[in-house]
Amino acid sequence: MPKTRLVAYVDPAGRVGVKEEKIPQLAENEVLIKVHASLISPGTEMNILRMRRAQQQPGPEAEDTYFGYANAGEIIAVQGDVKGPEPGMRVAAMGGGAKHCSYACVPVNLVVPIPEELSYEPAAFACLGATALQGVRRTMPQLGDYGAVLGLGIVGNLACQLYELSGARVLGWEGLASRIEIAKACGINNTVNFIATDALAASKEFAAPYGLDFAMLAFGGEATGVMQEIMQAMKVSADGHAMGKIILIGGCKVEIGGGACSGNLDFLASSRTGPGYHDSDWEYGADYPNVFVQFTTQRNLREIVRLMHEKRLLVEPMITHRMPLQEVGKAADMLLAQPDKAMGVILQMQH
Repeated sequence: MPKTRLVAYVDPAGRVGVKEEKIPQLAENEVLIKVHASLISPGTEMNILRMRRAQQQPGPEAEDTYFGYANAGEIIAVQGDVKGPEPGMRVAAMGGGAKHCSYACVPVNLVVPIPEELSYEPAAFACLGATALQGVRRTMPQLGDYGAVLGLGIVGNLACQLYELSGARVLGWEGLASRIEIAKACGINNTVNFIATDALAASKEFAAPYGLDFAMLAFGGEATGVMQEIMQAMKVSADGHAMGKIILIGGCKVEIGGGACSGNLDFLASSRTGPGYHDSDWEYGADYPNVFVQFTTQRNLREIVRLMHEKRLLVEPMITHRMPLQEVGKAADMLLAQPDKAMGVILQMQH
């Protein structure tokens, strides 16, 4: 049994590195995973770096923090009376324990089995896939609905695919030509480059004569102007009020006006991967009655894995780089500086 591991960290100034440390002792209802691949989130994780690097001077109490929350590997040990996960099982993992590291200690409900035919690299997308699926579930799309997804990063790309699997017709907005090409390789045929084209006009034409039933904002930063633009493409009732749903899934910030400013639109936030995540009792083995909580984080993870295994959800075209864990700092800098070239960066473990 290994005694130490390599693990990625972020220092107070926002620099990313790797250090060696003792593998933590497993808590009750945790599994120890020999990690084979982990996925860097180009959204949440990069936002952490941006915030730290934007600080003038880190405070004296600032400390290093761990990096990462999505990986895949093989269970080599289990602690407690655990049902399901067992040594030798190939799994996808997520959450605070599923760091960018060579060995990960993860609560039992945040791991799901993966079939032999699914490799570790796509399995590492399960967490971001569940994030996208939670946003799609919040939308409650209907067969034949028209929608737009603004931002074709990993979560936006996955959301487009999931909406289309649900029977909706979706137009993806993106300003980076490389991400549009990746989207097309994932089977997303309806896209518009909002830098080169009038995306609002394209959206109205796409959803004509009905208007959009929903729109998802899947990007970070200031988004009020973009939201007001997409609001003009939503369906409109006979009394002139915009209707439909706008889902905020990225780290964007918007200002919403009440009354006539927003018509009868429904604004929905979608957070994380589904019920259970960050409920420590649930993460460590408790469950909710499935009659009342049908789609927990674990069920969302399982569905994403199944769709990838069935080749109905495509993630391989999103992998732009594969790098060893020891180069995580270089990978992070590349994601920040070259979003037109880097999107899905897989960290490979060298055991």
